[in-house]
Amino acid sequence: MVAKPYSTSHIAAVSAHFTTMRLSGAVKERLVTLLCEELDRLVPRMEDETLSQDPERKTLDDPRRSRLNYNRTRELMIDRINNVDSVGSAAVQAGIDHLEDHLAQLLRHASEAAERDRVATIKPRHLDRAVLNTKPAEGEDDNEPSQEAGAAEEFVASQAGGLITPTALLSMARSIARMSVSKDALDELLYLYAEVLEDLEEDIRKHAQLGSNPVHFIESINAMKGMMTLGWMRSRLKRAAEHAQGRGAKGIELQDVIDSQSYAVE
Repeated sequence: MVAKPYSTSHIAAVSAHFTTMRLSGAVKERLVTLLCEELDRLVPRMEDETLSQDPERKTLDDPRRSRLNYNRTRELMIDRINNVDSVGSAAVQAGIDHLEDHLAQLLRHASEAAERDRVATIKPRHLDRAVLNTKPAEGEDDNEPSQEAGAAEEFVASQAGGLITPTALLSMARSIARMSVSKDALDELLYLYAEVLEDLEEDIRKHAQLGSNPVHFIESINAMKGMMTLGWMRSRLKRAAEHAQGRGAKGIELQDVIDSQSYAVE
């Protein structure tokens, strides 16, 4: 029995999460065809990789990584529902994605804590720090000065040869902006930081020569100090937070970083 392809209405509903534009009927039909063609390429490859790892296996698996068990996750979710009768497959998939993202975040924080202790094993104290760093920003005690200082110290301590890690930036963002920050927004801030830093380094090299304008050289040095002491990042985070609050959001998204500021060095 040949399986039916996705319906165009289903593709339209899923696509609404990835674009705000309407899709024409022909585009919906073409997307159905393209997704089925992608399955034509994906499934045989997954089948070959699954059997290469376990020739006796009879069920298609994700050969590239271990995933949280579907049935166990579904049972755990059913134990926790109150107002509905069952848990659908889409909910289970969403739950698995969320839990794996949460696990990755915890391990990323814990790994960085272990690296700062110069050990190769994650210990309970490292996981405790990770749990602390991943707590929601809402409801925290308003103790901004000490938290901001701690975040700044972690931010600077995490730099190795000028490299700023997203985890350290997230910790700093939560204490300064007092809001959650999306991964895309963090990536944009890191990109902008590197871009401005590169421009400053070029300015300093250009005006460090004898005979160059000393005023511009001093301004570039002062701007570099602002970058290294986190003044630039602190200012950007505060502006993005104000922009997010202005639109009634509880967290900073990519568009808040883009819309809330010009990127000139202060």
